[in-house]
Amino acid sequence: MTRTPSSQVAGSCAVVRPRRAGRYALGLAVISVPLALAVLGPVCADDPGTRAASFTLGDGHWFGTDFVGRDVWRQVLLGGRPVVLTALAATALAYLVALPLGLIAALTHRRWLEETLMRPLDVVLAVPSLLLILLVASVLTPGAVGLALLVALVNVPDAARIVRAAAAEAAARPAVEALRMQGETWWRTAVGYVGRSILRTMAADAGTRLTGVLYLVATAAFLGVGVVPDAADWAVMVDRNRTGLFVQPWAVVVPALLIVALTTGSNLLFDAALHKPGRRRGERKPRP
Repeated sequence: MTRTPSSQVAGSCAVVRPRRAGRYALGLAVISVPLALAVLGPVCADDPGTRAASFTLGDGHWFGTDFVGRDVWRQVLLGGRPVVLTALAATALAYLVALPLGLIAALTHRRWLEETLMRPLDVVLAVPSLLLILLVASVLTPGAVGLALLVALVNVPDAARIVRAAAAEAAARPAVEALRMQGETWWRTAVGYVGRSILRTMAADAGTRLTGVLYLVATAAFLGVGVVPDAADWAVMVDRNRTGLFVQPWAVVVPALLIVALTTGSNLLFDAALHKPGRRRGERKPRP
């Protein structure tokens, strides 16, 4: 039996680690700017001062003025926290509901319980997400908390179906049957084995879902749901200042780039966390 030399194994690990570290570094570099502005921006923002003419550059305004003459940089500093907090809260709430629903539906042997849990979600899934948010907003007047709850609600059906599909595949493995025959508790089987088995799938879904949630939050704010029309919000800035895009583009470009950096950076970090070391192209598998 031939064995792979330890020096070869150590060399491959040394190659993999810098690559993974590089993925993390790139993701952190991209996402650090919008996150830093969201966390520290309101602390660093100075007094509003007097308003200048709309869509102008210069006169002490780094990125010019917006549609009502406010300093764009100050609005950028104040506008990140609502977007980031609402998106993170909505994503966390969606998984807080979807994970137990999906696990119970996948691991139960009672068909009626599975139907009771999943069929109401299909009704919510049949309605377009943005339309449902707008319908509720036409009856109620949701604030930032209400917007987070609405976005979480429209994401629960999708997330629960993905959890159920991934958990059902893991629950069909012989290891789960062996755990049941050993008398292991449902909690240990569901969380200890099935939950760990679907962790990579859920992490991949979380990266794309956070991007979708950011899109929904930004679109809802763009349409005036959950925020006032002249609020300091990156999505509202893109909406209200688009009329002056060719006159003073920074009022639209800066908040739009920050939203893109936030979604791209989160996806890069999730990709780095999900990266599984493997053989490089052209590298032969060692013979036993």
